[in-house]
Amino acid sequence: MKLYKIKKSKIDNKGRGLYAAKDIKEGTKIINYSGKIITNKQVDESDKYDNNKPIYLFTLNKRYTLDGDFSWNTAGLINHSCDPNSQYDGKGLKIWITAIKDIKKGEEFTCDYGFGFDKDYKQFPCKCRAKNCCGYIVREESRWRIHKKFAMSKKKKLVNNSQ
Repeated sequence: MKLYKIKKSKIDNKGRGLYAAKDIKEGTKIINYSGKIITNKQVDESDKYDNNKPIYLFTLNKRYTLDGDFSWNTAGLINHSCDPNSQYDGKGLKIWITAIKDIKKGEEFTCDYGFGFDKDYKQFPCKCRAKNCCGYIVREESRWRIHKKFAMSKKKKLVNNSQ
């Protein structure tokens, strides 16, 4: 029996997501993230990998990237969350999605996409609705920058409004 079902996503209103078909214990390998292995040079040179459209790239190492933009890559349906219940677990050129906590039957699988905090971060709004959501798809260790930015802009507004 498969560990997942494909259903309409609660996170991506226009898309689908993967949901637990049964209770899953922490540490369980859920699904393989599959695709075509390409060089990082190919990523840099191709128009296919443009931040203005969905990208399913997973950097494997300094030389290779996994392009998961294929209909048969079911793991590509896993949506981002700032409070994920699974993670990408890479060994060599193979990537697994592994549960990082117990997951109940019917719960949507989520991962932290691990996007960096750079000048383009606002291109990727987050819709996860987690309590710790910063509003953008940015890796956990960089979210403090957005929270700090938000706090500073809020403080500026309070100062300006009190004058």
